[in-house]
Amino acid sequence: MLNNIGIPGLLLIAVVVLVLFGRGKVSSLMGEVGKGITAFKKGVNDGDSEIEAEKQAAQAAADTKIVHGTETAPLVTPAASEEKKEV
Repeated sequence: MLNNIGIPGLLLIAVVVLVLFGRGKVSSLMGEVGKGITAFKKGVNDGDSEIEAEKQAAQAAADTKIVHGTETAPLVTPAASEEKKEV
């Protein structure tokens, strides 16, 4: 159904939208869409940079262990059965 929409069809849809909503509404809507796309791209880039920073920190920590020849002891927590017993 939508395969047959060409340039004339898109222009007709654009004219109808402009008539119904007005130029001011459409331009403000497009501005908001642009801001949303920009914020999305920034969020994706920030997420990628955070993941890269975590990988570099993990690699640096691993390199430090290898250089110094030390290993860390595992974290030991008390068992659930040893919790405070109420009398």
